[in-house]
Amino acid sequence: MTGQLTYVYAVVPASAVADPGALTGLHGVAGAPVAHVRSGALAAVVGTVPAGEFSEAALKSRLEDLDWLETTARAHHSVIEALAARTTVLPLRLATVYLDEARVAAMLGQRETAFTTLLERFADHEEWGVKVYAESAPPAAPAPVAHSGPDAGRAYLRSRRRLRQEREDTWRSAQEAVRRTEELARAVAVERARHRPQQGDLAQLPDGTGGTAENVANDAYLVPRHLAGEFRDRMRHAADGLPGVRVEVTGPWAPYSFAAPPAQEEVPQR
Repeated sequence: MTGQLTYVYAVVPASAVADPGALTGLHGVAGAPVAHVRSGALAAVVGTVPAGEFSEAALKSRLEDLDWLETTARAHHSVIEALAARTTVLPLRLATVYLDEARVAAMLGQRETAFTTLLERFADHEEWGVKVYAESAPPAAPAPVAHSGPDAGRAYLRSRRRLRQEREDTWRSAQEAVRRTEELARAVAVERARHRPQQGDLAQLPDGTGGTAENVANDAYLVPRHLAGEFRDRMRHAADGLPGVRVEVTGPWAPYSFAAPPAQEEVPQR
């Protein structure tokens, strides 16, 4: 497929882009300048992208190219974060593409009620991420064995039992930290989204000791902006007195986790 397609980053109140220079200097995916498409009280923030990379057929392979995916995601999120710094924003998912701006305007009209409700909910709110990790110490060097026999075998078994007990204690502490984060957040946040704990290689601890950490909870919270400081402080103390547990707080972010997923119609062939 040749030509250009319209890439949609987010939906914002039309008043946020009413100034002709509101988006000047902002560039996004494929290095294209960012513009907007208006429909009533809403506006979609858009850019043009090459059909050869963003058609439905091309995306099937492009989304498996990790380098391309990382570059595109960075550009996508940089636009959304720039918007979030100045207005309420409803982020759309990566690679939401339409055939042209007329179809984007039609989409805004069709979903006006749903989008308006979400923007009203997100006004003066921020997303904060909270991850709970159960840490483990780096593997200890095996103690020298002075002799073999029953005593050495018993010492080995005692060591194994001790390590197993330490892991169980850390896991229980991590579950307590999860309970605390949920309870502490409840008084501040207005909404919570659960994400699957991170998988794959265990994370290296930041102190460089070589220990590892298992992600046991990965949540996002929608927090009123004026309570963000209180929320952050509550989360940072959630693991107090719980050895082997780390709570990581990230944000503020645009409300990615609370935006309704786009319907399966954002494809270029329309």
